Amino acid sequence: MLTSIPTPTIAPVSRPFVYDPPSGPLVVLHEDDDILVVAKPSGLLSVPGKASEHADCLIARINLAYPEATLVHRLDCATSGVMVFARNRAAHRHLGLQFERRKLSKSYVARVWGEIAGEEGTVDKPLRCDWPNRPKQMVDFDQGRPAITHWRVEEREAGATRVGLLPETGRSHQLRVHMADLGHPIIGDALYADDAAFAAATRLQLHAETLTIRHPDGGTSMTFVDPCPF
Repeated sequence: MLTSIPTPTIAPVSRPFVYDPPSGPLVVLHEDDDILVVAKPSGLLSVPGKASEHADCLIARINLAYPEATLVHRLDCATSGVMVFARNRAAHRHLGLQFERRKLSKSYVARVWGEIAGEEGTVDKPLRCDWPNRPKQMVDFDQGRPAITHWRVEEREAGATRVGLLPETGRSHQLRVHMADLGHPIIGDALYADDAAFAAATRLQLHAETLTIRHPDGGTSMTFVDPCPF
């Protein structure tokens, strides 16, 4: 029998950001003349931060081997998983429009704190930046931008639930805020989890497992997979 654990609300105080990017080789999932698909590790920024000590990032590492590659989208520093980069202007424009017009699909895996009631559901709550507490985001029905997340239980364990997440929109921290708003923050989340949920893992338990796009040259549908590491 599963043990019932009270679910926390969004943590009122943010923890300090300590940047300690992982070492290791670049993991390339696919490359051709137009696109480069890689597996981003947890703990590595997608783009450089403002501080000089935050210069090491995924795009900087990619440009060492692929100087022509350009950023099309981002993942949070603590999130791991599939990312696609363009290798020429036409591909960048094509991919950018797919993200802008939501002509692609992404799926995530997360372990959340507590045991979710039910097997699936949808969170439809608009989000905006919580300006006094940047970079945190917050639900705001008056000023927020539309944000929709579908979730489905994949596995249950004592005190936690593994869920598949399908975002319809791509707001900053969307999955993290929506899960926390449900009362089930993602385990290891330094921004939205309470102390117990944060300490239950050494990293944020959120992974971008699949990305399906239309190839810029010809429009063929392609799905890229980076198996969940936790």
